[in-house]
Amino acid sequence: MNSADASPALRKRHGNGPLFFVFGTVFAVLTAVGWGFSVMSYSGLSGSVYHQVVSYDTSAEDEAGITFEVNSQDGAECLVTALDAQHVEVGQTRASVEAGNRMVTTSVDTVRQASTVEVASCREQDPES
Repeated sequence: MNSADASPALRKRHGNGPLFFVFGTVFAVLTAVGWGFSVMSYSGLSGSVYHQVVSYDTSAEDEAGITFEVNSQDGAECLVTALDAQHVEVGQTRASVEAGNRMVTTSVDTVRQASTVEVASCREQDPES
């Protein structure tokens, strides 16, 4: 028995034409193109708004302060949260930010002493609203 004898049995089981190969290749190409498109168009959860915490102050029992920088094209609304030592949210507030690169200082009323303050998210605002 040589390798040429196994070839007809293999062809009989999988078909004589290259149909299986063509469908597999088309599927692989479409999957690669779709994946590439989704990766290229992904802008992250925050869209085109970038923020960075500069400093925060948690020395008061019922209030926490934060200073952060925001860069947006059309203005943004940022959600600021305060957390205690067990990482439980103890307060939150929203801050509206004008378009451009802005430094924002705001305070969050808390139900008890906070140990950290963070910018949870910043979303671009619709210029017509």
